[in-house]
Amino acid sequence: MVEGGPGLSLDEDDIEPAIAWAEPVTAFVGRTLKGPLHRPVPINSFAQFQQVFGGLWQPSTLSYAVEQFFASGGGRALVVRVANGARAPTVTLPAGDAVLRLIGVHPGSREYLRASVDYDGLADSDAFNLVVQRVRAAGSEHIEDQEIFRRVSLASDSGRCLADLLAHSQLVRVVAPLPSRRPDRSAPAAGGFGVGYVGSNCDGDDGGPITDYDLIGSAAERTGLFALGEETFDFLCIPPLTREQDVGLGTLLVAARLCRQRHALLIVDPPSAWDSPQEAIDAVRKWPFRSDHAVMFFPRLRAHDQLRGRHETFACSGAVAGLISRAEESGALGAGEEEPLLRAGLQPAVEVSLSQRARLSLAGINTLLATRPGAMPPVSARTLAAGGNGSPDWKFLAARRLALRIAACVERGTRWMLFEQNVPATWARGRSRVEAYLARLSASGAFAGLSREERYFVVCDERINQPQSVAAGGVNLLFGIAARRAGEFDTWLVSHQPAASRARPVSVNRLATQRPGEWPLEMSIHR
Repeated sequence: MVEGGPGLSLDEDDIEPAIAWAEPVTAFVGRTLKGPLHRPVPINSFAQFQQVFGGLWQPSTLSYAVEQFFASGGGRALVVRVANGARAPTVTLPAGDAVLRLIGVHPGSREYLRASVDYDGLADSDAFNLVVQRVRAAGSEHIEDQEIFRRVSLASDSGRCLADLLAHSQLVRVVAPLPSRRPDRSAPAAGGFGVGYVGSNCDGDDGGPITDYDLIGSAAERTGLFALGEETFDFLCIPPLTREQDVGLGTLLVAARLCRQRHALLIVDPPSAWDSPQEAIDAVRKWPFRSDHAVMFFPRLRAHDQLRGRHETFACSGAVAGLISRAEESGALGAGEEEPLLRAGLQPAVEVSLSQRARLSLAGINTLLATRPGAMPPVSARTLAAGGNGSPDWKFLAARRLALRIAACVERGTRWMLFEQNVPATWARGRSRVEAYLARLSASGAFAGLSREERYFVVCDERINQPQSVAAGGVNLLFGIAARRAGEFDTWLVSHQPAASRARPVSVNRLATQRPGEWPLEMSIHR
């Protein structure tokens, strides 16, 4: 079985699965109260987010976005925590006249650690047992995580060197210098019953407000956005830096490029300065960010803030991701064709008239609705490519999502070709399987057109697998789909190389795809 991209899967032996859209995944990157730093963590409910990342926290716009994501119907999230100057707490264990210091792996003032030392069952005077726990709160007996290290030593030449073992711990590390002797046995708990623990010091720090530099991170160190690594996701949400400060253009550009590589969509929050429909209409003309891998909904939201006990205005990207995910999970091929309706408890921060809604749509900005207006035809949801240059089909959210999911699926579902002989028979088999797969989609109403030739095509022959490419171990496959209009194709070149596989949008002479061997097949790759 070869895993497909989000939404579909392709089997090497059967590339014709029934249409059953998998639940989309939304990635969130931002500040949280606690949790792993620069590591993507799958989250399937807000209760799980509370357990891992600490739940709602006023300085964390991400926490409110995740809450609204699940409240709006989202089901699968991937959360990356970033921080600015945060410090982890330390644990100080007595060791005669010296101390053994441990420091937490995860920073923050709400990282509550404790440790215990004993010599039970040990004859070696240098060895000891160490238990490290994370608890729900200071003084709590609610244990969230635990690690046990038996028969360890402080000696670097020991086969059970503590520093080496803790290098792989998910809770703590050793802080140099080390004491000359093993740490003292921990005193028993109050009353003499149970194990005694030494709690962490009050030196954990949450750091300051995050910046665009924290969000972008480093590709070499796999931090910030680059912490997503090779994770698969459908949508990317980067909530505002603070309640008053928007995400910068540099972050949006890096995020859009990442989404382009992953066949995903960036959900962009409208700038906080756009506090009225007319302000948004006027400002969007000069707004510098456009991308067919991004989508924006206006206005922001009014919702009840559980921490402040009153209604507040929030960025809307989390709720939008939940609404679109819910629509796609239902299995509708046209999910995103109309602007989604907000769920109860969420309201647009300002009212948008029908004429303003139409003008915003032409500029590529969708409108958040509490009810469906009946006075005018529905407005198709658009990407941020609208109002700029690019493929007309990519300006519409439903068509763009369909094309991206199919491209990801075909790219992942044909990787098996790399492990077969790179000969015409393999090319023909790959082509026939992708054709069968697209035929099933076509039968379910995915494409425009009456005939097969108007709906999709697949090419995998010597025209795109030339001798130099074959000699280098690569194999190529070309396909096109009519997402909105018969005979007008979104065309993708799927390239499999020993080092990597990718699917790229291209332009191609359509006549050449219909007459093999008679027309040269030349294409230009969209950057």
